[in-house]
Amino acid sequence: MTTTVNSTSAVDAPTPWSGDLELLRAKIADVETPMIWVITGDSITHGAKWLGLERSYPELIQEHIRWPLGRRRDFVINTGISGERTGGLLADFDWRVSRLNPNVVSIMIGMNDAVAGPDGRKPFEINLREMVRRVRATGAIPMLHSTNSVDKENPGSVSRYDLAAYNQIITQVAQSTATILIDHWSRWHQERPTLPLLREWLGESIHPNGAGHRAFAQEFFRTLSYDYTPPSPSPRMSAPEDPDAETN
Repeated sequence: MTTTVNSTSAVDAPTPWSGDLELLRAKIADVETPMIWVITGDSITHGAKWLGLERSYPELIQEHIRWPLGRRRDFVINTGISGERTGGLLADFDWRVSRLNPNVVSIMIGMNDAVAGPDGRKPFEINLREMVRRVRATGAIPMLHSTNSVDKENPGSVSRYDLAAYNQIITQVAQSTATILIDHWSRWHQERPTLPLLREWLGESIHPNGAGHRAFAQEFFRTLSYDYTPPSPSPRMSAPEDPDAETN
């Protein structure tokens, strides 16, 4: 018998972040003006251990930004740290975000905060709001990500029993601050509704594998209204043709 994953999802909403979205798309279209993208968070953003030879979602995002989107002078910097929570990221915010003079700051965090359960919800919300405030204070465009769903039958995920509530907070903060939301939580529940399907995107109980990271990148660009086909997990045998290369 197939087990169904808990389908509790983040709050559905229109797009109160349309102003930032339009501004970001205009900046992306201006390929002559380079940007610095900071992508930060916990171990899932760090991309440590569970990916093997495959690429993390920050790596996939930077490849698409700097090649198909033609933004070759952009810097995409991953400052995610394994084990991180919102309090730690705030304490280290100047080093990991502000000093880099970003134009865009992408934040995926909450998987470890959720271990605190209901008692941690309010501090998490306060910290998340402060992160958005600090990003805007640098002049950058903030982006918040909801987390992936987890394998609730694996003992390794038991401590994240309150994760749905934390993802609801992420969505509510994005709505109330008009911050772009990349809603992985909803997509994973919609497209991976059973544990066998969910496990195809997980490397273990909570960490996505390569397929999960490709889904992250796909949702990132879908939210920004760009076509994106995740690359094959197989290594490239030859480089794609350079459209700007001179021919003899």
